[in-house]
Amino acid sequence: MTQPIQIDFTETNIDRIAEMTGRVVVFVGADGKLGQNARRVNRLTKGALGRFVASDQFADMKAGHGKDLAFPVGLKADALQIIRLERRPTLEDARKAGATIGKSHGKSPLFILAGNWQKVEQIAFGAALRAYEFDDHKTGDEKTFGKVEVMANKADDVAAAAKPLMFVAEGVFFTRDLTMEPANVLTTTEFGDRLAAMKDIGVKVEVLEEPELEKLGMRTLLSVGHGSDSPSKVVVMKWNGGGDEAPLALVGKGVVFDTGGISLKPGAGMEDMTMDMGGAGVVAGVMRAIALRKAKANVVGLVGIVENMPSARATRPGDVVKSMKGDTVEIINTDAEGRLVLADVLWYAQDRFNPSGIVDLATLTGAIVVGLGHHNAGVFSNDDAFCDSFLKAAKLETEGAWRMPLGADYDKQIKSHIADIKNVGGRDAGAVTAAQFLQRFIKDDMPWIHLDIAGVASVKSETAYAPKGATGWGVMALNRLIADKYEQG
Repeated sequence: MTQPIQIDFTETNIDRIAEMTGRVVVFVGADGKLGQNARRVNRLTKGALGRFVASDQFADMKAGHGKDLAFPVGLKADALQIIRLERRPTLEDARKAGATIGKSHGKSPLFILAGNWQKVEQIAFGAALRAYEFDDHKTGDEKTFGKVEVMANKADDVAAAAKPLMFVAEGVFFTRDLTMEPANVLTTTEFGDRLAAMKDIGVKVEVLEEPELEKLGMRTLLSVGHGSDSPSKVVVMKWNGGGDEAPLALVGKGVVFDTGGISLKPGAGMEDMTMDMGGAGVVAGVMRAIALRKAKANVVGLVGIVENMPSARATRPGDVVKSMKGDTVEIINTDAEGRLVLADVLWYAQDRFNPSGIVDLATLTGAIVVGLGHHNAGVFSNDDAFCDSFLKAAKLETEGAWRMPLGADYDKQIKSHIADIKNVGGRDAGAVTAAQFLQRFIKDDMPWIHLDIAGVASVKSETAYAPKGATGWGVMALNRLIADKYEQG
């Protein structure tokens, strides 16, 4: 698993600056006033820092953005990075500053001169999130990052504040790694094994195999994997860090590869369907983060792991399958498979754990990408207070999320003539009818949120905190939701 960069926090000692090698980072606020570290850097560089701060280039810089001065005179460093950042920055600006630093970080040592700046732990967190590279399948020299030292006032306090954030970063990286893996590596069995390994950090893990799933009546989930030689599974991860209260349940779609089944997808772009297990990846990342930071909350994560392949055994369009709940589903399109997986796992989660609330995550529809692009996940909910809590958490963590509608009128689109329900309702409001389908498998009075993350789980260009590829979207927001709403003490 890719590990976040190791960051050491040390007390401010300006006499060390002249001897620092690699990259040195200094912060300057919009007013251009130089702090203690910056003044020493300015003196060593014979006024170069001050001249840059007085320039139009600095005036035009946005908060959190930076500029490199290469091979600065008077320093042993290869580069001096100047970041525009207020002494008391917002959380978002602090993380943006960190991300700017992390993006530029390479094999050379990195020294961040934080001094008495506030939210230094958030700067470090932003740097850790951005300094990510998935290179497991590249030959030659592996991508390595040099040592990172943050020199700050009250370094022990900053290190203590940063520690839980670094655990969250590890959860994000776990999600990214899973989402980036090719399907011939992350098979259903390998996925299950990687989740089972979280027993080592205190998560209780059960892997339910096909015979048990058949006994439970998870026919809609099993119908998705009929065409594959890889066995379908449900993995249950339990973290009991609270008291006797009912757990929060997280449910994820884990389609390790989606060909569309008999309703075969077009060939162009099908290679991207390795990310169709992104929802399960987020659930796994959240469980890892809360276990590492020993959250005082009860959370259960459940993921349905399948592969959707065409074969002589594959489910056909027009087949009718009975769900674990007992409702019958006419399968109009085998490429609308994620909702079939979630239907059974959602019902099982409620039936077994009677949770206080349930959040499901899935790369479910292309329609949500058409509607919201790659900046926001679609949020659907039957409970305003629960939904508002999540949206607040997502906003605080700067993870884009936008609430979408639900309503009985949409049920007409998924009404079947020969079964209780059909799995697609046409092109119109495709993301909404998918959510309406899932809501049928939510019990009365159960607070529920559905997150359609098809547009945000993996992207073609870099984001604020991640390079091109898997983002780990949702780990930070759900971790925040758990911390703010469910943790005790």
